[in-house]
Amino acid sequence: MRIADVLRNKGSAVATVDARASVAELVAALAEHNVGAMVVVGPDGIAGIVSERDVVRRLHDRGAGLLEAVVSDIMTAEVFTCSPKDSVDSLTVLMTERRIRHVPVVSDGLLVGIVSIGDVVKSRISQLEEDQDQLTAYIVQG
Repeated sequence: MRIADVLRNKGSAVATVDARASVAELVAALAEHNVGAMVVVGPDGIAGIVSERDVVRRLHDRGAGLLEAVVSDIMTAEVFTCSPKDSVDSLTVLMTERRIRHVPVVSDGLLVGIVSIGDVVKSRISQLEEDQDQLTAYIVQG
């Protein structure tokens, strides 16, 4: 299964936030979109990625004043991306090795989607169920 298949099933909408937005604006956007991470965009495209975990960890360190900081202060600037042509298996390896939960999907330099670890697990379960159905059909047919 390819990343394009995952996006076809889940959709390709991506919630983004400007690198200059405040952390308070980020928190509001995370809640509004009901997502756990957002791609951070700047003038040159993808500038980073920021998650609820980033907010919570920095809030613990810096206190409530963090809400006035800008997103670029707390984002992860090193963003690992994938292509719609990549396999779900290769993305699983990337997510496991790098311990990341959200990977933006980029095609021809443009952001075309985002895949979460939940999306990967869902696609793997779907593939296993399909394989089981095929094996059952094969056995029943004799």
